[in-house]
Amino acid sequence: MKKKIIIAVDAMGGENAPKKIIDGIIHHFSENKNTFYKIFGIKNKIEKFIPKTFDETIYEIIEANDIVEDTDTPLVAAKKGNKTSMWLAIDSVKNKKADIVISAGNTGALFVIAKLNLEMIPNIDKPALSALWPNKKGMSVVLDLGANIECSEKNLVDFSIMGASLLKSLYPDEFPKVALLNIGSEEIKGNDIIKSTYQNLSNKKSKEFEFKGYIEGNKLMDGDVNVIVADGFTGNVALKTAEGTANFITAELKKAMTKSLVGKLSALINIKNLNNFKKRLDPRLYNGAIFIGLDSPVVKSHGATDYLGFSNSLSVCSKIVKANLIEKIKNNID
Repeated sequence: MKKKIIIAVDAMGGENAPKKIIDGIIHHFSENKNTFYKIFGIKNKIEKFIPKTFDETIYEIIEANDIVEDTDTPLVAAKKGNKTSMWLAIDSVKNKKADIVISAGNTGALFVIAKLNLEMIPNIDKPALSALWPNKKGMSVVLDLGANIECSEKNLVDFSIMGASLLKSLYPDEFPKVALLNIGSEEIKGNDIIKSTYQNLSNKKSKEFEFKGYIEGNKLMDGDVNVIVADGFTGNVALKTAEGTANFITAELKKAMTKSLVGKLSALINIKNLNNFKKRLDPRLYNGAIFIGLDSPVVKSHGATDYLGFSNSLSVCSKIVKANLIEKIKNNID
């Protein structure tokens, strides 16, 4: 029998917690039976949302006396110490009582508490925040999305290796094609750090990924590359711009299709295509950012997502553990 995947879950983070967290766990377990959930939080609040029919042998609730609020600064959250559900969940991974940890709570607090408790993978200086983006041909891994405002050449090379390892873990049939996000595709474009990173990766000739040079922001969704590397400032701006654009297009399309009788008739005729379009841009399907570079995997679910989005981030957890992501990164860094 396969060893169960043990996921440490901070049940108190994000909007509508812990209800959406528990609903997400129930939905995830329906398709991932070989999973055990260590649920951290205020026990009497959590138990209200667990149905009596849910198998008691596949979860454990660990009481926490405090929680990290969305309004807490990372410093305030860290000072609360090991009384919070977030800290205890991370601590369980640190002590090898769980394989991976997930939270929908405060991003800055999660990053700081994870760094306080977990070691870095040897030879990596900084962890990065990575996430999945849809493209015309499938999915891309993008990093860093805000963990490091300033990055060195070594950081960007490390991000390339880690991003390639993550893509292979989540999509084993895909070969990583790495590109650096830049203001142009010509070799002379960009600052000194990105130009020296370009030269480094061009000379590296890695067996684990193909380096495709630079990529501009308007080419991110083309699918010609599937690992996109940037410093945290650039990556975060790109992420927020993409999210805002997707929301604008969806809202404007909905307005056009409901504004007039012709629009409503057109929507009815094209209902299948419209549903496919909506699904393609549904952020819940790509939920689950990963703090990558630490010696234990940490996943961040979007705080505003619903139970389905949280369930999808739990699926990311399952794939990461099954693919042994941390060992992949260690081997590739070496």
